[in-house]
Amino acid sequence: MDLSIIIVSYKSKEHLKVLLPSIFASTKKYSYEVIIVDNDSRDGTAEAVSSLLPAIPNLKLIKNQNNGFSAGNNLGIAQAQGKYILLLNPDTKVESSTFEVMLDFMESRPDVGVSGCKLIKADGKLDVACRRRFPNPLNSFKRLFLRDNKNYNYTDVDKNLNMEVDSVVGAFLLIRKSVIEIIGTLDEKFFMYGEDLDWCWRCKEAGFKVWYYPKTFIFHYKGESSRKAPFIMLLAFHNSMWIFYKKHYFGKYSVALNWLVFCGIYLRLGVLVIINLFKSEPRISK
Repeated sequence: MDLSIIIVSYKSKEHLKVLLPSIFASTKKYSYEVIIVDNDSRDGTAEAVSSLLPAIPNLKLIKNQNNGFSAGNNLGIAQAQGKYILLLNPDTKVESSTFEVMLDFMESRPDVGVSGCKLIKADGKLDVACRRRFPNPLNSFKRLFLRDNKNYNYTDVDKNLNMEVDSVVGAFLLIRKSVIEIIGTLDEKFFMYGEDLDWCWRCKEAGFKVWYYPKTFIFHYKGESSRKAPFIMLLAFHNSMWIFYKKHYFGKYSVALNWLVFCGIYLRLGVLVIINLFKSEPRISK
């Protein structure tokens, strides 16, 4: 098996109706399996996928409690047979050549442990999260409070530039299974958000490159799962910031700065909770 595609679903039945046909219509140069981990959707997602199983032998369904994005993906990884593992969001749609282009690239670059392609949002604009520098106190402050994400999201670099980056996004994250055997699976302390940054950090620590490869793209109808439980996801989003900071920066900075970072994260959370109370459609991130 060349590729294991892992999709963690939460109330994503309608999106899977778009995503799965795009996967099955993809080029067949490489063999693949699709593993759907349903995080207790209770919207008919599991039943809809189950109805497809007899006719599609390379489709698997894992029914799971909702214990987070990282834990759900780890369940899929444990059953994956592929040389490569792809984390793919349910609110996406792939192009017919996406898998072939990305696997051709990975086969040609054994020094690359993780890669991601270009992600296009529903409005036709680039999802800037598809290539990121690691967050640190300075660029996080600029991004979260000054709305300046140039240093964080490489918005100062041509979106079509094939380049090494700090991190790609978990909505489309292609990783070698051999790298997972070295660095371990996703850290389940991250319920949702931040687990991709942490995985890419560990990949680079192990000596592998993380690569943004914009020679192909997928559509990302961003934030659909988050809309189902916006306040829970808002909390998870901010918790992930603190978990990442504690794991990778806490011991490098003074007590005063650590306290300032903690207060800044959760002050922002409180402000956004209040703002979202007055919004008809709360959002987590752009």
